[in-house]
This record gives sequence, structure tokens and C-alpha cells, in this order.
Amino acid sequence: MIKQVNRALNIVMGSVLGVFMGHGIYVYWDYKTHPDLYAMQSVPWYTSILMYGLVMGIALMVGLVIKLVLRIKIQNMQI
Repeated sequence: MIKQVNRALNIVMGSVLGVFMGHGIYVYWDYKTHPDLYAMQSVPWYTSILMYGLVMGIALMVGLVIKLVLRIKIQNMQI
């Protein structure tokens, strides 16, 4: 059961990282293709990348904490 949760966490964490990378590449490509649209905004063009990065960082930290708790629980079960 714990190994299945660990595997699911790996998949979710990898997916979060992939979404962040995909979004960053798309926003950069869109900025290079349509710079005038981003010039009209009051925020820099990379603001959405920073927001996705913040959410990704929080999600990865939560996942790492859960994985750490699972690892400690597995070690306590083997003793």
C-alpha cells in the first residue's frame, strides 16, 4: 500500500514538473511570437511563469514531505 502511494506521488510530482516546463516553454514562445500583446500588460511577460513556479514549488514540497513521512514509516515497520 505504501509503495503504491509512493508511486502515485512520483507520478503526480513528475506531472507537476512537466506542466510547469510546458507552460514556461509555451509562454516564452508566445512572447517571442506576439511581443506587442505582452507590452500592453502592466506586468512583465514572465509573471505567469513565476506564479506557476510558486505553485509547483509548493506542490513539490508537499509531495517531498509526504514521501519523507512514508520513508520514516517504512523504516519503523522494518524494525
